[in-house]
Amino acid sequence: MRRLTISVDNDLADSFDRFVAVRGYQNRSEAFRDLVREELGRQRLRNGGAKFCVGVLSYVYDHHQRELPRRLIHMHHAHHDVTVATQHAHLDHNNCIESVILRGPTPAVMAFAEAIIAERGVRHGEFRPIPVDAASARRHTHKHLRPYT
Repeated sequence: MRRLTISVDNDLADSFDRFVAVRGYQNRSEAFRDLVREELGRQRLRNGGAKFCVGVLSYVYDHHQRELPRRLIHMHHAHHDVTVATQHAHLDHNNCIESVILRGPTPAVMAFAEAIIAERGVRHGEFRPIPVDAASARRHTHKHLRPYT
């Protein structure tokens, strides 16, 4: 592990210390590492450097919206190669929430998540992708997905 020393103005240092405390980090180093990982991951996703990703797609929808549950199920089946698991819960008599774990080639995963969010009747959709290195282990035929940093 290498040690980095940085200088920041007092206001930024105070704001960072409040961030560390509010988030419950044990120290500044852990908070700094998480922020750097987050930005490097975003950069990989933006510039096409993340060939594979995993992530969680969450969305709320009105199950009374005409044909929406059927369309969503059809979309999930059509993309079974990127859908790992789905958790479904009823919020009230009309609204449901789903959280879906996705993994696979970044373009396919992103396109699927965006298509679900764009469906008429889907509200409050959000996809949180995490770029991964899809290294294949020597003795396995399946892929091992490991976060980059």
